[in-house]
Amino acid sequence: MDSPANFIDHTLLKPDTSKVEIAALCEEAVEHGFASVCVPPVFVTQASQLLYGSEVAVCTVVGFPLGYQTTQAKVFEAHQAVASGAGEVDMVINLGAARITDYAAVRDEIRKIVAATDSGLVKVIVECCLFDDAVKRKLAEIVAESGADYVKTSTGFAASGATLEDVSLLFRTVAGRIGVKAAGGIRDWPTCQAMLAAGATRIGTSAGVKIMQQWRNSADLI
Repeated sequence: MDSPANFIDHTLLKPDTSKVEIAALCEEAVEHGFASVCVPPVFVTQASQLLYGSEVAVCTVVGFPLGYQTTQAKVFEAHQAVASGAGEVDMVINLGAARITDYAAVRDEIRKIVAATDSGLVKVIVECCLFDDAVKRKLAEIVAESGADYVKTSTGFAASGATLEDVSLLFRTVAGRIGVKAAGGIRDWPTCQAMLAAGATRIGTSAGVKIMQQWRNSADLI
């Protein structure tokens, strides 16, 4: 298949991330042609400066990783991210509201974040491992109806990350309307390839360089 690089959000969200690591992440993203770098909010300005003039987008997170910030706080985060140079935002929904099926609150918050990003891409994390299939489908529908661009499986910080079953379920629910981002536990090319085949249109991973190396090796064998 063609290069998977333009599907990959090259991600570094560990708690002790440093400026030096962000610089290396941005350099790798340009070298391999990744879709974006996904960095903590504190590093958005640095990443934007380093990637200026490149085709690599800057992505950051809002309400991450637990989603229980107030909506006002999330809106502020989104505003600040865009002002600092982010073109993409990955937000975590109010998971507690979803758990008690307060879908109106979930929908309202997503719409406010979408409005706050001023036409930037919004990917909405629904943390699939916390919910049954019926709730996942409902949440995916809400995301698709709320003006966001992607529904995303996971933060990578919960009990489990992306599964093929969840990616397929989300894809079937939103296909043709918005994209699906798979994230959490995608650390090699075979897993990445399987997620893409299941319907993912973005891949969030901290193993982008390894995935590209493995993809090139597999392509050389054909």
